[in-house]
Amino acid sequence: MVDLYYIEDDPNIASAVKEYLEQKNFKVTICATLAQARQILRDHVPAFVLLDWNMPDGHGDSLCQWIRSNWKELPIIFLTVRGDSADIVSGFKNGADDYVVKPFELEVLYSRIQALRRRIGNEADQYLSCAGIIIDQNRHTVSCHSEEISLSAAEYQLLLYLMQNKGRTITREKLLEQVWDVNGNYVNNNTLTVTMKRLRDKLYQPRCIKTVRSVGYRMEDDI
Repeated sequence: MVDLYYIEDDPNIASAVKEYLEQKNFKVTICATLAQARQILRDHVPAFVLLDWNMPDGHGDSLCQWIRSNWKELPIIFLTVRGDSADIVSGFKNGADDYVVKPFELEVLYSRIQALRRRIGNEADQYLSCAGIIIDQNRHTVSCHSEEISLSAAEYQLLLYLMQNKGRTITREKLLEQVWDVNGNYVNNNTLTVTMKRLRDKLYQPRCIKTVRSVGYRMEDDI
């Protein structure tokens, strides 16, 4: 399922796009304001963003610039009534990957999204998120509620493996194998315990990393 944010204040258009794309295996989250979009983007980075230009609390181009300053490869498509050539050029200058003028056919929008997915390939999976913790897999960086966090190699690999398997309980044995044994560094259970404690401390004791007693750990969105 492809995670997508749609920033749109018209409930009728938003509902129609959401219903159509969810039939195409997309998970669509609607944001009715730019402020709401900024807030949820700080906690979770989707695979795609659809963005209207005229919003109740400002213009979409400012959000587009903000997204680009934080996540350079996150795909953005403008969906807007502003179809003048100057507006379209401005949209691309501000960081958009594509520009669709309203009114539009849902089938055409879906085709544009699919074309963009083909062009970017695996870049849509660059960002992994959970409860405000974001991993940029290309840059090998970690942020927690917009603050970049410095991790050791083992801490990063531990967090990455838990994030890649979000929602699943991973045994201590599996974590030891994936984080240390694959590199020929055979360590004991105590090393995992100490590394997990340091990771949790650096991430300000996140509730999204759960301890499963006598088994291992699980990472899940804190609801």
